[in-house]
Amino acid sequence: MNLQLENFTALVSGSTAGIGFAIAKALAAEGVKVAVNGRTAARVERALAEIRAQTPNAKLVAHVADLTRADEARRTLSLLPELDLLINNLGVYRPRPFADIDDAQWAEMIDTNFMSGLRLARGYLPGMIARNRGRIVFIASESGVDVPAEMIHYGVTKTMQIALARGLAKLTAGTAVTVNSVLAGPTYSEGVQNFIGAMATERGSDAQTIEREFFQNVRPQSLLKRFIAPEEIAAMVAYLCSPLAAATNGAALRVEGGIVNAIL
Repeated sequence: MNLQLENFTALVSGSTAGIGFAIAKALAAEGVKVAVNGRTAARVERALAEIRAQTPNAKLVAHVADLTRADEARRTLSLLPELDLLINNLGVYRPRPFADIDDAQWAEMIDTNFMSGLRLARGYLPGMIARNRGRIVFIASESGVDVPAEMIHYGVTKTMQIALARGLAKLTAGTAVTVNSVLAGPTYSEGVQNFIGAMATERGSDAQTIEREFFQNVRPQSLLKRFIAPEEIAAMVAYLCSPLAAATNGAALRVEGGIVNAIL
């Protein structure tokens, strides 16, 4: 399917690995000019090289910035003043007992997972509406609907993203701009790979066994019964960015393997 994205411009925050990297790859393959973002030049350049190896004619921009910081968000708006597509992917997760999460840890989680996307959306949405062209996608999580007891601060920030996306979508009424969130499920990202590998080594087991145990004991409600590939999330995001998805606005789309036990 031709997603009709040629000559669009995009910024994917946190796109040197995992879901963000897969999204950057998918958009580049569709002809989008993609700003690949990371905190260090080395990681950004490595990501650019990997994307070009797959798509030699990819149109890419290196954007080194720590988007958890307000000043770096302002610099981003100065360097990349107009975008067609904003993918707010930057995020972290850290399992931690609720009683042990202090104010600083709450603030760090909110700055990374929520404020980074809020600031960029606030900067780019008015221009998109004025040009009557644009897409904003927040990479949220099923944890925003079913907040996990083992990392409540993470789940709360994902709920915040979903609510923000819905509210911003109301500002686009009557325009060709859309704002949506994607509820990603447990994904085989770089961090998960490292975690599973370390656990397998510690237990003298293998990654497949650890993965099977995870879905038996931690996420037994999953229908998929495996980790989601980042490319599976990216496929949904690429579609949402397309003119073909014009009728999808203000939605929280689930790519979570059937973990959320709800009809809607």
